[in-house]
Amino acid sequence: MTGIDSVRRLLLISNSTLHGSGYLDHVEGEIKDFLGKLSRTVFIPFAVYDRRAYADKAQERFRKMGFELRSIHDVSNMQRALEEADAIFVGGGNTFRLLKGLYDCYLIAAIRERVAAGTPYIGSSAGSIVACPSLKTTKDMPVVQPPSFEALRLVPFQISPHYLDPDPASTHMGETQEERITQFLEENSETVVGLREGSLLRVQDGIATLKGQNTARIFRRDEEPVEVAAGSGITELLRGCAGVTA
Repeated sequence: MTGIDSVRRLLLISNSTLHGSGYLDHVEGEIKDFLGKLSRTVFIPFAVYDRRAYADKAQERFRKMGFELRSIHDVSNMQRALEEADAIFVGGGNTFRLLKGLYDCYLIAAIRERVAAGTPYIGSSAGSIVACPSLKTTKDMPVVQPPSFEALRLVPFQISPHYLDPDPASTHMGETQEERITQFLEENSETVVGLREGSLLRVQDGIATLKGQNTARIFRRDEEPVEVAAGSGITELLRGCAGVTA
């Protein structure tokens, strides 16, 4: 499959908390608009060690926005919880831990099926990365080992969240984020979206739109990176070479 259908609905957020504001404050309007009248969201807190505290935090924040949220780790039948949910929210944290949790609980195929059927998916940071073909563009430490790097493949491109531009005044001699993405493209063909903090991608009706406060940097193999302004349509990314798994 070389494109994406018009049923999938995705909100892929770079970061859950923006400097100077609280948890999900900067994307509250987008989440409300995205979910509309859908009330029941299932939360996947696997990216954080203390799932109870993380779920409580997310549940309270969604309650203030007018939505019901239930953590999937609180239910005995996770597959049924996904089937009954109006929407899915995958929170940020450590991407390796998150992906391992999805595999351990046999949720990879189940989430793919629900999203392919039209269930809205919200991902933040690590939750956005696992919507991609793999977790290869994460910057997280591999604190655990998932059985595979293959992720949900809800979109055919990669996201590099919390994207930071090289600082010419910095004395840090380690690799910049751009250099790491270049290394990824030396070995892989998927396009990479450097998603700066405060930015997000919304995929709906077969259209991808960059939203938020900042531009994004798009990296393609054997091409110079390009900047994309907030509000721009970047639907061509949905026709990437990696394909989308139903």
